[in-house]
Amino acid sequence: MKETPLSNCERRFLLRAIEEKKRLDGRQTYDYRNIKISFGTDYGCCIVELGKTRVLGQVSCELVSPKLNRATEGILFFNLELSQMAAPAFEPGRQSDLLVKLNRLLERCLRNSKCIDTESLCVVAGEKVWQIRVDLHLLNHDGNIIDAASIAAIVALCHFRRPDVSVQGDEVTLYTPEERDPVPLSIHHMPICVSFAFFQQGTYLLVDPNEREERVMDGLLVIAMNKHREICTIQSSGGIMLLKDQVLRCSKIAGVKVLEITELIQKALENDRKVRKEGGKYGFAESIASQRITAFKMEKAPIDTSDVEEKAEEIIAEAEPPLEVVSNPVLWTPGTAQIGEGVENSWGDLEDSEKEEEDEDGTDEAIILDSIKMDTGVEVSNIGSQDAPIVLSDSEEEEMIILEPDKNPKKIRTQTISAKQEAPSKKPVRKRKKKRAAN
Repeated sequence: MKETPLSNCERRFLLRAIEEKKRLDGRQTYDYRNIKISFGTDYGCCIVELGKTRVLGQVSCELVSPKLNRATEGILFFNLELSQMAAPAFEPGRQSDLLVKLNRLLERCLRNSKCIDTESLCVVAGEKVWQIRVDLHLLNHDGNIIDAASIAAIVALCHFRRPDVSVQGDEVTLYTPEERDPVPLSIHHMPICVSFAFFQQGTYLLVDPNEREERVMDGLLVIAMNKHREICTIQSSGGIMLLKDQVLRCSKIAGVKVLEITELIQKALENDRKVRKEGGKYGFAESIASQRITAFKMEKAPIDTSDVEEKAEEIIAEAEPPLEVVSNPVLWTPGTAQIGEGVENSWGDLEDSEKEEEDEDGTDEAIILDSIKMDTGVEVSNIGSQDAPIVLSDSEEEEMIILEPDKNPKKIRTQTISAKQEAPSKKPVRKRKKKRAAN
């Protein structure tokens, strides 16, 4: 997934804010973001947060054969990984130009500066030496990866403890932490990288640029220095021309920042050492704020359960009694009952098309009955009678009996001879009845 480019409005806004010596997060020009260091349960594991940029550092070791040209020196290996979890623009399984540049800069900062005594890592000259591997994983990307990675690497190395060994003749014995206390690494100094971003061909300068400021910068200057103001490495990128005064100015700023960061690292290491010695709780879970929803622990609030019954009785006494609700049975048809307001039985209901035909038949039969009643004066059975069967009789054709579930049948019964006189007018009605019965 490609990185979303900044719009022209955002770019102009950022550059104009930098010209006015303002930053999006409210920092001043030479201010660093807040640095937080937390340690894991194992030695050599730490997380460094530089603002919203988070880097996980893990140090491991193993006994290997030394290099041929350096038989009495241990091996240092650094590896930085940029995963898609940190930013969608990072492609997994592929080394980008940024990743190659960062790994080379870390090696020059930590290995070439001789911050670790590699000769102390030798167990048997020419046969067994310690290989120290530093793995750095970028957890979240919000700019200035190299500074956060360099801090995480040196903190993990200072916190790491290797197993103790003993050599008797050709036999090398490796002791567990329960048998012998692990041995810390021999570290001479702590080099730390400080990044400077330049804008408009070096006219404006910012310390610790964030992710948006890195997109609009013209060049980047990285200075690796220790607290003794010794420059371990320096690198300029972006293709801008810097004056000697600008580089000296940046080196002075870097000396102040490195001294502050070194003191912070030493305090964090001392606090972790005290907690482990006193047997207190330590690890990443303890570093999470207890009030967050993602915390593994929550502060317990004291609860007084001495007068629970009295309070419950008071609450019940003050509460209003519930209303008495009695369901009345609703009788819809003789012989059946329903609790509550149920739905009327819909068995045998006619569809809309059948209802229309039924209405038309009913009107025709009503007209015929009126004419028969006027001519002969014969009484006709009630329409709503439910006891008598519904019979349509005709002497010329066979009798047909139609039973309908409706409680108000529209069929009628005539028993007069005069109905035969009206046969021509009743024929279309019989045809409709026969068709509907067939359907």
